Amino acid sequence: MSEARQRLVDEAQRTIAAGSKSFRFASQIFDLETRERSWLLYAWCRACDDVTDGQTLGHDAAIPGDPAARLAFLREQTHAALDGRATGLVPFDALATVAFEARIPADLADDHLAGFARDAAGWSPANEQELLSYCYQVAGAVGMMMAHVMGVGPAERDTLDRAADLGIAFQLANIARDIVDDARVGRTYLPADWFAAEGLTGADLSDPAHRFALARITERLATLADAYRRSSKIGAARLPFRSRWAVLSAAGIYGEVATRAVTLGVRWRSDGWAVVGATR
Repeated sequence: MSEARQRLVDEAQRTIAAGSKSFRFASQIFDLETRERSWLLYAWCRACDDVTDGQTLGHDAAIPGDPAARLAFLREQTHAALDGRATGLVPFDALATVAFEARIPADLADDHLAGFARDAAGWSPANEQELLSYCYQVAGAVGMMMAHVMGVGPAERDTLDRAADLGIAFQLANIARDIVDDARVGRTYLPADWFAAEGLTGADLSDPAHRFALARITERLATLADAYRRSSKIGAARLPFRSRWAVLSAAGIYGEVATRAVTLGVRWRSDGWAVVGATR
């Protein structure tokens, strides 16, 4: 391994250790080559998220200034990296390394950035199909990139699609967990027609009066996430043993995120509210 690559791997490892305990745990199960490549890919994904949300390693999200400029920066540096030009920035040089080694198609990186473009525009979904489209962009495309990291070839389309399903399941679980926190920074990833069905259109989601309606929506998200997680297991069964073990471990962790959101209700996302079930 070159010294330059080792530096990127070391920095990516530090990033994942601070940014995602669950992903770090699951990555330990991979063989060494796959583990290092997964860290390199994570470093880029983490940087995209942090730059877009004005946060640090997934924490302390705030309403970012000049989101269009942030998105332009991500696109410029990502395209430079994928074109083989050194950026001098660890996340993007890490992407360049893993994309070359794992033959990750550039269009998957563009798909991922398209999700951040929606965030930059203040977008929110009108319906479930738009929600799922967004979940593909910000997480399903990453699942497909991870499948390439694990050795899945471009011709194995169904396996790649099932990897996308797992990413979608992860994102749905995250949305279920973060409904109130997202609303506090001016974002909602819940379909407008779901809000309308619950009488929440234009409502203040931090108002405890809405806790039962939000709990029902959380249950709806968790059910959708579970369907995608079960679909993903079809593709996971085709992976090498250690990769399959890691993927199923991550699926279990994120399945617990969604289940916990339903079981504990809104208090889990907002201290001081009463514990409620999913329905009443």
